[in-house]
Amino acid sequence: MAVRKILMLKKEGKIWTFLLENDVIAEIHCSLPDSDQHRQPVLGDIYIGKVKNIAANIGAAFIEIAPGKECYYDLSQAPQAIFTHKIGKKPLCIGDELVVQISREAVKTKAPTVSSNINFTGRYAVLTTGNTRIGTSGKLPRSLRDTYKEKLSHLKNEDYGLIIRTNAKDVPFETVLEEIQKLENACVKLKETAPFRTCFSCLQEAPPSYITDLKNVYADGLSAIITDDPKLYQQIHGFLQAEQPEDLSKLQFYEEQLLPLSKLYSTDIAVERALKEYVWLKNGAYLVIQPTEALTVVDVNSGKYSAKTKKKSAETYLKINLEAAKETARQIRLRNISGIILIDFINMDDPDMMQELLKQFRRFLGEDPIQTSVVDVTALQLVEVTRKKVRRPLHECVRDKAEKSPERSEHVE
Repeated sequence: MAVRKILMLKKEGKIWTFLLENDVIAEIHCSLPDSDQHRQPVLGDIYIGKVKNIAANIGAAFIEIAPGKECYYDLSQAPQAIFTHKIGKKPLCIGDELVVQISREAVKTKAPTVSSNINFTGRYAVLTTGNTRIGTSGKLPRSLRDTYKEKLSHLKNEDYGLIIRTNAKDVPFETVLEEIQKLENACVKLKETAPFRTCFSCLQEAPPSYITDLKNVYADGLSAIITDDPKLYQQIHGFLQAEQPEDLSKLQFYEEQLLPLSKLYSTDIAVERALKEYVWLKNGAYLVIQPTEALTVVDVNSGKYSAKTKKKSAETYLKINLEAAKETARQIRLRNISGIILIDFINMDDPDMMQELLKQFRRFLGEDPIQTSVVDVTALQLVEVTRKKVRRPLHECVRDKAEKSPERSEHVE
């Protein structure tokens, strides 16, 4: 089990969150402080929106959540929508007003995505209005999944569904049940108040993303939440006290002046490396990571590995590819790369070795808390991967252009 720490720093007008696993930085997120967070809609906000336009040919509608602020909406969700004002008899009509939630942040030129499947997210469970089944995280042991489904079967209803999260693995059932009751109360309250609110009202503001990160991180092995900013400390303390009192003792305020928190954990170096196009591996090979408008391409190169040996056997290529697969999975999570990802591994003619590579790659990707899947291998041996889009990638949050120096400086940690 990995030992996890969360670092929260304030620098250059942004809040930086670093998730460490066994003292190695596994995730980096940055966002605006709370005072600036809600100038624009953020992930999890719930609004009363108005249907501005319907594009039936692409199965979509465009819903305004504020004057001039249009969001993408999947028409297939309309039958389950919570309407506050209905114009016609069709499932969705221009002018309809309905409750929607930001399900995906704006990315580059793409508008935010909204959903009428409203999620109320706790640490151990998620209550959803658009899906009435009772489900469990695939990362839970099979026996525990079956147990939860059996114990929660009495909650099956036509108004909402439940998903039990990975964090529920080591807590008493009564704790999960208590949280579900809170989520149900929040859902009922929203449905009761929504019809009396005006269009474009924000029914529920999501916590800042850096606070939400505290709820979403795996509880397994979480040993410390550390910050050196007094205001952040107070904000985190208030959240933990109200929502996660079991983690309050893990909150630490770092006061060492001679060795700043960022220096102690080399966070600036980690960010710099995560923005570079070239990533060197310990064996002398390297990755080239290039994000484009439509997808991200990862190219595996043997680099200086070939200088160590003149033997270029299939076993050699498999060894390079396995290390590249492990590092690629780490970089995808570290940089928060999402959508379509193409990996050009070094070609191998042996089908069994290719299957071994894919098997290990799936295992590495399985450590990512965000849904990530190997889709297929093309005729040109390009490995296709998809990762669920939730938040903007790191390079967009920090700057548009990453460094492009092929010079080798240090091995990855």
